[in-house]
Amino acid sequence: MISVDEALTRLFGLCGTLPGETVPLRQAANRVLAEPPVATRDQPPFAASAMDGYAIRESDHEPAARLRVIGEAAAGHAFSGHVGRGEAVRIFTGAPLPAGADRVVLQEDVRRSADRIILGDRLDEGGNVRARGQDFRLGDRLAAPRLLRPADLALIAAMNVAEVKVARRPVVALIATGDELVMPGAQPRPDQIIASNSFALAAMAEAAGAEVRMLPIAPDGEKALRFTLDLARGADVIVTIGGASVGDHDLVGRVAGDAGLKQAFYKIAMRPGKPLMAGKIDRSILLGLPGNPVSAIVCGHLFMCPVLRALQGLPPQPAPSRLAELATPVPANGMRAHYMRARVDDTEGKAYIHPFERQDSALLRVLSEANALLIRPVDDPARDRGAKVRYIAL
Repeated sequence: MISVDEALTRLFGLCGTLPGETVPLRQAANRVLAEPPVATRDQPPFAASAMDGYAIRESDHEPAARLRVIGEAAAGHAFSGHVGRGEAVRIFTGAPLPAGADRVVLQEDVRRSADRIILGDRLDEGGNVRARGQDFRLGDRLAAPRLLRPADLALIAAMNVAEVKVARRPVVALIATGDELVMPGAQPRPDQIIASNSFALAAMAEAAGAEVRMLPIAPDGEKALRFTLDLARGADVIVTIGGASVGDHDLVGRVAGDAGLKQAFYKIAMRPGKPLMAGKIDRSILLGLPGNPVSAIVCGHLFMCPVLRALQGLPPQPAPSRLAELATPVPANGMRAHYMRARVDDTEGKAYIHPFERQDSALLRVLSEANALLIRPVDDPARDRGAKVRYIAL
């Protein structure tokens, strides 16, 4: 058995960056930027008023100064004249600062009568002007790679860039295996169960930016599994669920080997999820996950999702972890890293983690109630209440 860290290192060694494709900005949300977009203008493209008020010359900025209002400027409607000595222009937030003006006095700091204003006795020290290019300049770039968030899309749009180059979405083929499985809505025999793992893994993969092909359940049998694996050809990642152990009906390793699998590892010192297999078939990464529901989903968080992010050009990193304080003591851990289902609560600004008492890898209800995986490293000693521990948010 190898460690989780070693397994991730070997998996990342199988990953290359997928080619890029150009998409309209409207379709770029949650995609990974492959090339930096370049600003085609300054932002703002002119000196602009930051407040509603009056644009004046700096030399007229004196208590009780009397000025004549000669016009108005609003966003999208610039004042075309020139502000001279003793003059002011009524101006609104976002409007271009008129020629000759240096600052904006707030409307609350003046008294107006007809076309005259009188400045107050106490004036705002700030100029209330947004300088041209204070946000970004012509030719500035947004660094890549990065996962495009809503704020990034707004920035790119402000750069006047309508299309961006992003990494192609990785294609994931999901294969559930086993005679005991039927799809939801079917009528199972007394000795059958419903295939559930694929639905969680599909949702996780899509949230990580992938396109998912959920293939038919592969019955136990080399011929059937070989046929289903052939259907998955061309996918960037093939994820099998179940059949990766060493029982008489666990055929994934044997059939994948016959299909040309170059194995990277088999078995990891972790729970749940020890019988994990990985390698490469042609250009496809193969992940052979355990069949137990919790094991498969935990392995999806720890291995599948980081691989999908790496394929899109993001840094090859494990699932991000956070710190919390134990709400209850935990006993010493053994020779395998343990990812315990847990609940994290925020109380008065502090995160407290409550591991569930039941940790059986078949209990989906417990996993559904969890919002975290408490990480217990190999040979971690017993921990008292209040000890700081790491967890992965679900």
